[in-house]
Amino acid sequence: MLMRSPTQSLTEQLSTRFAERIRTRLLAPGARLPSVRQCASQHGVSPSTVVAAYDQLLAQGLVEARKNRGFFVREAGGRPDAPVPARDESGVVEGWSTAHWWAARTVARGAPPVNATALIRGMFHRISDKPQPGMGVFPAEWLESSFMPAAVRKVTSTRVLQDCSLQYGEPLGDSHLRRVLSQKLASLNVQAAPTQIITTVGATHALDIISRTLLRPGDPVMVEEPGWAVEFARLAALGMRILPVPRRADGPDLDVMARYCEEHRPKLYVSVSVFHNPTGHCLTPGSAHRVLQLAHRHDFHVVEDDTYSHIAPEHATRMTALDGLQRTLYVSGFAKILAPNWRIGFLAAPPALVEQLLDTKLLATLTTPALLEKALALCIEQGQLRRHAERIRTRLDAARARSIKLALAAGCQFAAEPAGLFGWVDTGVDTDALAQRMLDEGYLLAPGALFHAERRPSTLMRINFATTQDAGFWRVYQRVRSQVR
Repeated sequence: MLMRSPTQSLTEQLSTRFAERIRTRLLAPGARLPSVRQCASQHGVSPSTVVAAYDQLLAQGLVEARKNRGFFVREAGGRPDAPVPARDESGVVEGWSTAHWWAARTVARGAPPVNATALIRGMFHRISDKPQPGMGVFPAEWLESSFMPAAVRKVTSTRVLQDCSLQYGEPLGDSHLRRVLSQKLASLNVQAAPTQIITTVGATHALDIISRTLLRPGDPVMVEEPGWAVEFARLAALGMRILPVPRRADGPDLDVMARYCEEHRPKLYVSVSVFHNPTGHCLTPGSAHRVLQLAHRHDFHVVEDDTYSHIAPEHATRMTALDGLQRTLYVSGFAKILAPNWRIGFLAAPPALVEQLLDTKLLATLTTPALLEKALALCIEQGQLRRHAERIRTRLDAARARSIKLALAAGCQFAAEPAGLFGWVDTGVDTDALAQRMLDEGYLLAPGALFHAERRPSTLMRINFATTQDAGFWRVYQRVRSQVR
């Protein structure tokens, strides 16, 4: 609640609170502010105070007023007055495919489909010391270990430290790490020689290298929806045409993919096959086979983002294993399971593409830091990473069981069978509005709108099973949800 102060009026306090959230991207571009009546009730002030606060935000250029709709956070660089084709209730414009409509919307508004930096900044902006249900990573205390510092000490206590510090590393990445990664991939039935592996500055960098190598501005790219907000925005920022493919329990909607192939000749399909974010779904062999058939028939590449491989069963279906790295490229990293700040990722590619991909890496980063790559190689080779991942999986299984019980008791329904790190939860209320109210309680949510190419109201939200075991969070959630209703 706002408190009267001799130095700052209630209007100034309220506008300052919203302005800070907008500037730190806790309120993303396009997000709707509470109605005047709702905001007044929530903060214990008069409607006139809210109107004055919103007027201040308007004057600062942080929000825009839309007639008969309310106040919305402005999209930087956007042109809200630009014409955008209207859609009917089914989401279809006569004579327009989804891809046509989306391309027009992106051009008209001059902005990426989802402001991914809002999600990134929000996920890592500590708004309180409480466990954050919207986080996309394991809690730091889960990742603590003694073997990582020991591995670093080992590689820095010899001549290696000086050698690695005074010269650039190998262009493809540390040869020892690539040999170890080749063996690790073989355990997943992905056959990739060390010469087919390129180390990167995290998995996102690997995805970026692939996009910049295989695509040109304007190329159509199929991406799963709901999906990773960063991927939507990253591709849009590169000027690609995003073709959202609905993700089902067994895999992508193959009928939609087939239509895209006939109408738009996409160049790439990006997929999280195992423990899909945010649904937790895993690809079935039948769906994987049909996707690969489409890729060969219509001449596009498949990028398999296996970010969650460390907590997934080894027998899970991976398209790269079925395809043998012909039309597929494999991407993974170690930020989620081991050391976020080491920023070590990698990609495995068909031999014919390796030199092109390497050129792109060299133009962007020259090489990657060899010291940490050597330390990681030791952690993998000595079995420490495997044992660490087993401990994380056991802990996550227990956390998931507790979180599921609490979520169901709080009146939530799971829109997908709970699995992996994330739960895809139906709250029954607008989660954009819910997320704003929960910020005041010190909790950061991940509303469903962030996981769609076209930001629209959603009753879904993604929860992190590792950070939603606290019954206190669910009590606050129930109280705030009843207020939002």
